[in-house]
Amino acid sequence: MTVIKDAAGRFFASFVVETTDVHDPPDTTAEIGIDLGLEHFAVLSDGRKITSPRFLRRAAKKLRKAQQALSRKQKGSANRAKARLDVARAHAKVADARREFHHQLSTELARDNQAVYVETLCVKGLVRTRLAASVHDAGWSAFVTMLEYKTARYGRTFARVDRAFASSQICSHCGHRDGPKPLHVRHWNCGQCGAGHDRDVNAARNILDEGRRITR
Repeated sequence: MTVIKDAAGRFFASFVVETTDVHDPPDTTAEIGIDLGLEHFAVLSDGRKITSPRFLRRAAKKLRKAQQALSRKQKGSANRAKARLDVARAHAKVADARREFHHQLSTELARDNQAVYVETLCVKGLVRTRLAASVHDAGWSAFVTMLEYKTARYGRTFARVDRAFASSQICSHCGHRDGPKPLHVRHWNCGQCGAGHDRDVNAARNILDEGRRITR
């Protein structure tokens, strides 16, 4: 057994045991496409929109106060060490809440769907933009990693759709490619068939169709 102590002063014991896989997920033929974003954490191909909890933003005031208190303490003092621990605990609380959210949502999606498809995101590129704080707060990479191993555990199909796929440009009704659209355009009508689309739901449906294509 390995015991570690994190920056927040918490102790964790890790160990390995051999078990028999007893996961018995419900039978289902449902499949889901997922469009990840910032306004909504996830938009699903069945029309559901998962609100982004924005844990870091909600805790920003408390984190700022803790950091300011740390900066006022004398270096090397016991009070500074205590203030540093307060900052670490505040950040750990945010990380724990985000991880719990990811676990609950990924478990639900893996359990309730026979196939899960999600678009890959250029996280490294996004963290170099003004959206960096929001991207870190969302934690997409950790969420997708959870989805991948949980679908494998449940015997489900999982696939990543390449980010080069034009999910927001294609009409999910007729397949016509209507061209790129500015980010402020949240609803649009297909120039070919006239179908009206919510930008994100349409993208999720296209991700579902592309995921089916690459796995069959």
